[in-house]
Amino acid sequence: MSRLPVPDLGHYLREQREAAQMSVRQVAKAAGISNPYLSQIERGLRKPSAEILQQLAKGLRISAEQLYVRAGILDDSVAGAPVAQPYDVTVAIMADERLNDRQRRALLDVYRSFVGDAADLPHDQSADPSSVQG
Repeated sequence: MSRLPVPDLGHYLREQREAAQMSVRQVAKAAGISNPYLSQIERGLRKPSAEILQQLAKGLRISAEQLYVRAGILDDSVAGAPVAQPYDVTVAIMADERLNDRQRRALLDVYRSFVGDAADLPHDQSADPSSVQG
């Protein structure tokens, strides 16, 4: 299991916040934490608990599992599991440097409109192919 340093978590959180086009104040409010605390997390000065990470993930509408991996709470083999997880799509969209912020948000909105909150989906659910328009 590779553990990533806390500053990497902060950098990742900042990237996700900026990709979502949200201010520190907006994310802090959505996550139910203080602005200074979020700022300290982003700067690598604080290591948040799993509960705070879950709140941040919900506020940013990203995978809590990816935050757990970044924080060293969860083994990174979970993120690279052979069975494709719904949140892998979100991570791939956020990581694709060819997309701008507006394109990322649009793709995530479309994806979520099909699958809902990806973190809550059972792995055996799939879209009805007849409902996809080409």
